[in-house]
Amino acid sequence: MDASGTPRIDLRSHAVFMLTQAAPMSGMTEEEAELVVDAMRPVHVLADTLLFEEGDTEDTDYMALVLEGQVRAETRTGMPGEEVVISIIGPGHLIGEMGVIDGEPRSASCTALTDVKLGVLSREALMKLLDQHPGAASRLVLALSKGLAERLRESNRRLRTLSQVTRALQAELDAVHAVNRRLLDAG
Repeated sequence: MDASGTPRIDLRSHAVFMLTQAAPMSGMTEEEAELVVDAMRPVHVLADTLLFEEGDTEDTDYMALVLEGQVRAETRTGMPGEEVVISIIGPGHLIGEMGVIDGEPRSASCTALTDVKLGVLSREALMKLLDQHPGAASRLVLALSKGLAERLRESNRRLRTLSQVTRALQAELDAVHAVNRRLLDAG
């Protein structure tokens, strides 16, 4: 227990549990999860801290498992000061996994909404894991791929919906334009 009487959570065991139970990692054995967690470094971040920003090109080759707290992921709309919240990410979920795979600029910004505890896995640590424990590393990479595929499918679904709404709005605008044109021609 800590000084306030709150039971202390063993973050390592908590992280192992999350990797074995949380989607998309479910299916990872406890032993594999322990190897992955041991390759991570713990990080504590205070609320309102920007973890990384969309477009960042430096220090992009890591991902993090959210152990405690909440993170907001958002993207720019192209209009100054207007961002769209992509999701609120809580314990058991990953952030930055595209970066650990490709090291490309960040595709979204992530900000700690609360104090957050993370397990950070660098690409270097992942490569070492691939060399030393290929079974655990390949299960992790497969889980990452599954998670990214699920997000891509969801993005495709949202894009289809947006396209349908856009077509309906355009049809409505065309109809209003036609009515206005007739009124102008008749007047």
